Amino acid sequence: MIRGRTRRLVALALTLVPLALLANSFRAAPLLAPAPLPDPLPPASPPADVALFQLPTGVTHRSAAFAYRGGSFRDARDFAMTAALVKHPRGDLLVDTGFGRDVDTHFQRMPFLFRAITSYEQGRSAAEQLDATGYDRTRLRGILLTHAHWDHVSGIPEFPGVPVLVNADERRFVDEGGWRTAIARIGPPRFDTYAFEGGAYLGFPRSHDVYGDGSIVVVPASGHTPGSVIVFVALANGHRYAFVGDLAWQREGITEREERPWLARTFADGDPDQVRENLVHMAAIATRFPELTLVPAHDARAFGALPTL
Repeated sequence: MIRGRTRRLVALALTLVPLALLANSFRAAPLLAPAPLPDPLPPASPPADVALFQLPTGVTHRSAAFAYRGGSFRDARDFAMTAALVKHPRGDLLVDTGFGRDVDTHFQRMPFLFRAITSYEQGRSAAEQLDATGYDRTRLRGILLTHAHWDHVSGIPEFPGVPVLVNADERRFVDEGGWRTAIARIGPPRFDTYAFEGGAYLGFPRSHDVYGDGSIVVVPASGHTPGSVIVFVALANGHRYAFVGDLAWQREGITEREERPWLARTFADGDPDQVRENLVHMAAIATRFPELTLVPAHDARAFGALPTL
């Protein structure tokens, strides 16, 4: 009888210990504070008519606890699915596309577990919003991806012939990423691969200055995906933005140096160690330049500060 009770206690312990470890992974655990960033803000000379707009295409319903360690399950958050339009006299760029009009079909291609824990609301696609304003699509030079996951590329099929700008690592990931990049292969799109031919930028060792005037500068920030990037945008009025993609889902990931909980990062991040390194580095940049607006791809508060087209 004692042995039977012991076995039951051991079985209970083996059940409770993993649950306790899982619960602990949601508790706040700030990453180590970074060393002060010595770099000055890089110079930029954007043309006077460079402009930045948001194109909200929908939301998914989450909580802060899902986004970063220390977030509350009671803190409901609508995760933005938003494209950004950068208007430039040498050709406009979309940063990601958000949800396309066929997002319902795209969503069904995701794994069952993901679909079971995900609810979303679809808005007008980026293409529909541009067309509604009478936007001249010949102005669109390309779609610049922060990375190739489904919720960032769902709208690409509505821009036939428009180049999709990715680096070589992300281009390879599109081909080899299985279900994670299945939506990015629909069409297929016309991919244009760029290189990081520029020098260091805010402590990142390499960069790609799209127009050579500092208005749009891309730096590699792998981890979430192999070719994830951060897109820095500078406007003529002095305002600067950092579109960090899914390096952090909400800005607290950077400002509080909190990575995603274990379950989320295991499912979402290809290289969690690299994500941590880039989170800490972006935290140093944010501390050094508080005037820089952080725009995580799914933080509705950050996009809320941008005008709509």
